[in-house]
Amino acid sequence: MNLKKVFAMILAGILALTVSLSFAGCGKGPGSTSAGGEKKPVKVTLGMLRLTSSAPLFIAMEKGYFKDEGIDIDPQWFDAAQPIAVATASSKVDVGATGITAGLYNMAAKGQKLYIVADKGREEKGYSSSALLAASAEYDNGLTSIEALKGKRVGITQKGSTFHYMLGRMLEAKGLSLDDVTIVPLGKLSAVMAALQSGQIDACILNEPNITKVRNEGYGKVITQVSEIMPYQTSGIFYSPEFAKNKDAAVRFMKAYNKACNEYYSAVVDKKDPAKLDEMVKIISKYVKTPEADIRLGLPYVDKNGVLMADDIKTQIDWYSSHGMIDGKLDAKDVVNTSFLEEAMKK
Repeated sequence: MNLKKVFAMILAGILALTVSLSFAGCGKGPGSTSAGGEKKPVKVTLGMLRLTSSAPLFIAMEKGYFKDEGIDIDPQWFDAAQPIAVATASSKVDVGATGITAGLYNMAAKGQKLYIVADKGREEKGYSSSALLAASAEYDNGLTSIEALKGKRVGITQKGSTFHYMLGRMLEAKGLSLDDVTIVPLGKLSAVMAALQSGQIDACILNEPNITKVRNEGYGKVITQVSEIMPYQTSGIFYSPEFAKNKDAAVRFMKAYNKACNEYYSAVVDKKDPAKLDEMVKIISKYVKTPEADIRLGLPYVDKNGVLMADDIKTQIDWYSSHGMIDGKLDAKDVVNTSFLEEAMKK
C-alpha cells in the first residue's frame, strides 16, 4: 500500500470520528428527549408533605402521568415546609412542593437560586384549605372571632411560616397585630395539634386534612377559613437550581403535573363526574393516610392548569419585608419562573 492510500485512510478515519463526536455533543443532557422523540428516563426526587393540597402530585404519581413523561419520582416526605425549601434550594431534592415561607424568600434574597414554578394550593372562598381554629373549650367560652384572639396563645409550626403569615394578615384585617397575641412555634403540624388538644395553646392555624381531623375528634372548632379573609397563594411547586438547568425534564414534569391538575379540577371543582370524584378521594386518602370520609370534607382548590397566582408573591414579599422577616431586598421576578409550565401547556 503506498503512502497516499495510507494517508487517505487515516484522514477518512479522523473525519468519521469528528462527525461522530459532533453528533454526540448535540444531546440535551440527562433526562433529555432523544432525536427520535423518545423520552429518556430521569429520576426526580420530590420533597413534600402529606397534605390534600398535594393532590395533583399524588394523582400524577398514582396514574402514571410522570412515568408517561419519563419521570421516575422518588418521594421524600417532610414534617414542615421550611426544610423542604432548604433541601430544594441546595438541590438535595430536585422538586419541592410546600408552603411559600419567609425562609424561602430569605434564601432568594441572599442570592440562593430557587424557582417557584406552579400553583400547589391557594386560599379560595368556598374551599377548605387553611383555617384558624380554637380549642373547643376556648371556643365555647367566646373565642369565636379573630378579634377575640387578643391576649391568647396561638400555635404555629415556625416563625416565618405560611401559618405565621396567615395569622398576621388576619389579625391586621381586624385592626390587631402579631403583638396582640402570644405566638407559640411548635415545629411541626402534629405538635400543633397535640398542643391544641392538651390545652397548651388556645388557638392555632391548620390545613387540610388536619382541620377535619381535629373537628371530628372534637377538640377544636373553626373560627374562620383563611380564604374568607384574603386571597393567598399558600403553596407552590419549586424547582432546584440544578433541576431547572435540565429544561427538557423540567418541562416534562410540568406536563404531567398540568394533566393531573386538569383532572383534579374537573372532578373536585367542576364536579362533572361523581365516579371521578370518588377516584380522586381514594388516591388522596392513600397518600395522605387519612380516611376517605375526612378527605371528602376538606378538598382544597387547585388551579385548573396549575397556574401560579404570581401577583400574590409580591404581596407576600412586601409583607414579610415590612415585618423584618426578609434580610435584604428581593423582587418577585427573582423567585418566580412560570416558563416551564407555559411551555408544557403548548405541547
